Amino acid sequence: MTLELDYITEPVVLTDTHRARCADGEGTFTTLFFSDDAIDLARAKAICQRCSLSDDCLAGALERSEHYGVWGGQLLMDGVIVDDRPRRGRPPKSPRPALEVEEVPVPPHLVA
Repeated sequence: MTLELDYITEPVVLTDTHRARCADGEGTFTTLFFSDDAIDLARAKAICQRCSLSDDCLAGALERSEHYGVWGGQLLMDGVIVDDRPRRGRPPKSPRPALEVEEVPVPPHLVA
């Protein structure tokens, strides 16, 4: 949908974010998408993998230079996509395997 207003010089494109898998209107999943816990972040990424709006979500987050969080299935830190957030302590000698978990069960009325 394109919205054109007299005082805006460029057309504004509105995305139907209410159709996103993470949008329930009450911010229930906010703690997952902005958590410091690796398991919560992996669950947030799993929710995004099955969302039809993940590409638009990621593009919008990069355009807005979002500081932190999972957007479109990618973790952003300081506006840049990173594979994993840095953990406390000394880095391991061998790289840790990627953490993959099942997504949190989403109630049927929220599935897009």
